[in-house]
Amino acid sequence: MKTDPIADLLTRIRNAAKVGHQETRVPYSKMKYALLQVMEANRFIEKLTIEKSGKFSEIKISLPKAKSLALKRISKPGQRIYIKASQIPAVLNGLGIAILSTPKGIMSGLEAKKQKLGGEILCEIY
Repeated sequence: MKTDPIADLLTRIRNAAKVGHQETRVPYSKMKYALLQVMEANRFIEKLTIEKSGKFSEIKISLPKAKSLALKRISKPGQRIYIKASQIPAVLNGLGIAILSTPKGIMSGLEAKKQKLGGEILCEIY
């Protein structure tokens, strides 16, 4: 059993990008899929597809060519980090994004600032 599925997701993407794989697969969950949709909308990954294998589903993630990714987990199961809309960080002076879990769902830091929503800061990507 994995105690932190989001950290596992980020590690799988980081490892696949480092060795130059074009795709990777992770077990499906609604939380992971929502997080990956934010990454896809901000062009950190190319494409997402859900594939059913047996009785379990997987998410197939297509990674961009020759793009190095830095994925950093902020809030952890042992220490949750909550922030207000005014405290949302500008990751790498706007080149990266922060991903938050807000009352209106998972969204990037820029979207949360526009909607004046705070929440749990899940990770930073640059």
